[in-house]
Amino acid sequence: MANDRKMKNNHKLIKIGIDLGTANLLVYVDGEGIIFNEPSVIAMEYETNDVIAVGFNAAKMIGRGHHGIKIVSPLNQGVISDMDAAKKLIEIAVRKGEAIDVNLRASTLLICCPSEVTQIERDAMIDLAHHLGVPDVFIEEEVKAGGIGAGLDIYDSKGSMVIDIGGGSTDIGVLSLGDIVVSESIRIAGNYLDQEIINYLQYQHGILIGKKTAQRIKEEIGTVRENLPGNVFTYANGRDIVSGLPRKIKVAQEDIREIFIEPFKSISNAILKVLQNTPPELSADIIQSGMLINGGCALVDGVDEFLFKEIGLDVHIAKNPLTAIVEGTKVLLQNRGNYYVKPVD
Repeated sequence: MANDRKMKNNHKLIKIGIDLGTANLLVYVDGEGIIFNEPSVIAMEYETNDVIAVGFNAAKMIGRGHHGIKIVSPLNQGVISDMDAAKKLIEIAVRKGEAIDVNLRASTLLICCPSEVTQIERDAMIDLAHHLGVPDVFIEEEVKAGGIGAGLDIYDSKGSMVIDIGGGSTDIGVLSLGDIVVSESIRIAGNYLDQEIINYLQYQHGILIGKKTAQRIKEEIGTVRENLPGNVFTYANGRDIVSGLPRKIKVAQEDIREIFIEPFKSISNAILKVLQNTPPELSADIIQSGMLINGGCALVDGVDEFLFKEIGLDVHIAKNPLTAIVEGTKVLLQNRGNYYVKPVD
């Protein structure tokens, strides 16, 4: 027991990989695996900024808070919108593993970001790491990490196409020889779908619902499948716009499908744009291998069927769409961002 306490008190100099998602924050620690996988939400006291809750506990408070509590999602559409909240959230997440004592001031930190973020947005992420006290930090694209985490050999000369449909953005990339050849990022993803559900119910049914209710509807009956079984529905609880009283309505799956069609067409158009800019040899590879889909919206019913019909290429849903990016940081941390070329046999 004494030895265990002694080991626990010794700081470990380790490598840390972070999937800093709009919807969820995932943290990988070398030798420990994924130590944090919870919503990117933090609740703080309004006046003192003291942390009340993070992750799942903070997410439970969304739409239920009062004037003394502020509930913050530090990321908006894949980029940092609240530096102080992001710093606190990551610091708590990294230190959450009970078996480790992380010395951030002597660790290597990898942060994954969308492919098309600006240099200013990248600098903000690096500044965030420096505010945490991490001296060694580097940035990698989400599609690159996600491809590795899903089992693709992105270091091969054969081209691969990865589409990450996350919470704040959809990132599309063609990968070859360890890096991204062509990429595109659009701000249409899971949160956009939630807002479309909110807007539809407000204008078509006269009821106001919260973000958590919209997310639940998306997860329960969200679909872009062409042939629906029929008579599939769920319920939405909210506030009537006219009377201001609580109200409950039935929401049909076919209505949610109509809402989702246009956003997913925008995603398919972005994929087509990337394919049009892809070198011919890599295009030939993608015809054979198809497209890999990562991210939370990979779980939307019928997304593979829809994209196959729109684009005409085979679509493969990753076995681990929610954790592929952070799992891919393991390899990227080993290589320290350098391009890895296999030795000649």
